[in-house]
Amino acid sequence: MGRVRGAAYARRVDTAKCTQCGAIGLEPGFIEDDGEHSSGFARWIAGPLERGFLGGAKRMGRPRWQIDAGRCPRCGHLELFAHERA
Repeated sequence: MGRVRGAAYARRVDTAKCTQCGAIGLEPGFIEDDGEHSSGFARWIAGPLERGFLGGAKRMGRPRWQIDAGRCPRCGHLELFAHERA
């Protein structure tokens, strides 16, 4: 998370409402991708999953968005957000 964007994201989740229990304020975080050759964070890719010849996901030319997450401190539910292009 960049410094300015990170601060704006933290403010958004600080006031977000949990869709499961209704608590106000989510703990900011992200979904880790620790696979081989990964960037360290997961991305949301537009469009339905299409598999290539070797079974991997076809991604070329498709928009990618960083997945940020907010965790509810009351019930532990995760809310996912895709606000920034990756």
